Amino acid sequence: MIVRNLQEAEASARRIVSPDGNWESTRLLLKDDGMGFSFHITTIYKGADFHLHYKKHLESVYCISGCGEVETLSDGVKYPIEPGTIYILDKNDDHMLRAFEEMQMACVFNPPLNGKEVHHEDGSYALEAEAVVD
Repeated sequence: MIVRNLQEAEASARRIVSPDGNWESTRLLLKDDGMGFSFHITTIYKGADFHLHYKKHLESVYCISGCGEVETLSDGVKYPIEPGTIYILDKNDDHMLRAFEEMQMACVFNPPLNGKEVHHEDGSYALEAEAVVD
């Protein structure tokens, strides 16, 4: 059994802050935990408006608090995000994420992240990160 506490993880190397200042993510479950997926609590800062395109990962995102929108770039459709909303990137969807107020999200990635990933310029993550959380 794996048991972790969010506050303790936030005070460790499991908390990653994006270099562009749009988000921070505490990675509670990672690849080296051997579960086949990773689980994160991610905060999207108010006013964030950025491109994401996970070309090698599938992601499910559940909104715990805050509000914003996600826009699929293939068709320009905008979906509101509020507490209780889940969006699932089941087709490696190229998208924009906007936070009208700070949003706290629960995120699941498959394949799992290693822990140190930040987005490339094209909005993607590498399949294998070079650094792993200790």
